[in-house]
Amino acid sequence: MTQKYNTYFKWVNLFIDYLILNGALLFAVALDSNIPLASPISEGYKLEFLLLNLCWFYCARLFGLYSNILNRSALSTMKATILALVVYVMVIYVLNLAFPSLVLTFSSLSFFQVLFAILLPTWKFYFLALRRANRKFGVDCTQVVVLGASRAGVEISKFFNSNPQLGYKVEGIFDDTAAGVVDGQTILGTVADCFNYMKATGISEVYCALPNKEVCRIKALMQEADKQMVRFRVMPDINDFIELNVYTGKNGKFPVLAPRVEPLENKFNEIRKRLFDVSFSLLVVVFLLSWLIPLLGLIIKWNSAGPVFFKQLRSGKDNKPFFCFKFRTMTVNAEADNKQTQKNDARVTKVGAFLRKTSIDELPQFINVLLGDMSVVGPRPHMLKHTEDYSVLIDKYMVRQFLTPGITGWAQVNGFRGETKETEAMSKRVEADLWYLENWSLLLDIRIVFLTIWQAIKGNENAY
Repeated sequence: MTQKYNTYFKWVNLFIDYLILNGALLFAVALDSNIPLASPISEGYKLEFLLLNLCWFYCARLFGLYSNILNRSALSTMKATILALVVYVMVIYVLNLAFPSLVLTFSSLSFFQVLFAILLPTWKFYFLALRRANRKFGVDCTQVVVLGASRAGVEISKFFNSNPQLGYKVEGIFDDTAAGVVDGQTILGTVADCFNYMKATGISEVYCALPNKEVCRIKALMQEADKQMVRFRVMPDINDFIELNVYTGKNGKFPVLAPRVEPLENKFNEIRKRLFDVSFSLLVVVFLLSWLIPLLGLIIKWNSAGPVFFKQLRSGKDNKPFFCFKFRTMTVNAEADNKQTQKNDARVTKVGAFLRKTSIDELPQFINVLLGDMSVVGPRPHMLKHTEDYSVLIDKYMVRQFLTPGITGWAQVNGFRGETKETEAMSKRVEADLWYLENWSLLLDIRIVFLTIWQAIKGNENAY
């Protein structure tokens, strides 16, 4: 299992490496040609800069310089860096011989190579020194607990706590036989106490290292974790769990199993999604809502007494409540927070019926996106009462709360929207939400946005 910050630090290293490379190039050219650093470079230089950047990309890739950034040994990292530099220098030398008409002179290339060969290993050494000193690199730390004081449980607890750059901190271990402290690791109580402890302390991830012979108990704990909205990781022999639909991988040097793949646990994917959300929402707010809100505000006020916006507490990411904004489509009533909208609902105004049919009433939620409470695409946020009720009736219902709720979602574009008269209808919606959680990609989000726009244009029978 890839650590949630592995890709993030890979791109940090890539960015700084190329910053050093291009900075060294600019400095070498400026020094050799007496050109001020701030002056623009010619087209010929730009093409050769691009060529040298591509050469470094292939040299670094040849030795896997950016693989497993957080756990690769210091010796292996420095060895890959030196080898990549040696091959890079040789490639530049060959290019200089093969193309004597290059704009970059031999002296500027030589100075660049010396400068790059000094600065790059210095930066790598600094990064490795920070990692060795157990600095946290400014990452947010996920608190976890471990079930079972077996050798694997104690080892992963020690490993996480001695490597905070991975983004995990083990608060302690739950075990039915051990007590006090085991090999420096605190025993917090019995396995039966773990979920109450996590609920009280806000911990939402657990690593299970119970013996394989307790496979039935582990399965029961896995189901309870889904109900409690806790991410469950297993570290057993794979043979006992091969029948389950699980994701296998590694966290550091430890093999682990998880009940599902979650692409958005990867910090890099999370940042990409957030950038898309903010960019898309700013376009909607600036070019659409800036004039639509005043216009619809007047129409809604003219149609019925009450506020322009309807504000309601909904269940957000990690089940934290937030106020969800919509254009008001109903007369002001006391049942808004408990009763779903039904077909031909008397509470819906004439203007409101049009807004709901076209989904225009949802547009103010782009403000929620900018506030960070929602995403453009994700599971729809439900009323607090519905979350409370359905979490008891539907297994894995709370798993959808791992994600930031969305204005639209995979469930909605597949027809699972509107009133849920039966539990089965909500189960189908939850199933679609979990599929989205396990199969997220930026292209999938874009696809869902276009499908939503198309359905809003042609109309949806469940929109009322």
